[in-house]
Amino acid sequence: MMESNSPKQLINIPNKRYFTIGEVSEICGIKTHVLRYWEQEFNQLAPIKRTGNRRYYQQKDLILVSQINDLLQNQGYTIEGAKHKLEEKDNKEDHLYSKKLINQIRMDLEKILSELKK
Repeated sequence: MMESNSPKQLINIPNKRYFTIGEVSEICGIKTHVLRYWEQEFNQLAPIKRTGNRRYYQQKDLILVSQINDLLQNQGYTIEGAKHKLEEKDNKEDHLYSKKLINQIRMDLEKILSELKK
């Protein structure tokens, strides 16, 4: 299966801070009712809701929409399978971040220890 590591290549995301659901629909080629459904199914897809319940998506949301679409349409995942794939990706990223943080703390502690030994 193809990995979707660079979804920005799949869609051309304008350099804006916020997008309406209509703009996301047009940019990503996904109908608005499908986007609303995906919001219910994928916890990671949570646009900001403001006055009148208007949704405002950020660039990271468009990337996620593109990833979800790729998993469902191109890679043949079911909704459940796509959820697991995205959770797996999140867990890997969390693990890598934790590992980097632990290494940084270890280096800081070693530095403190060497200062105390002087």
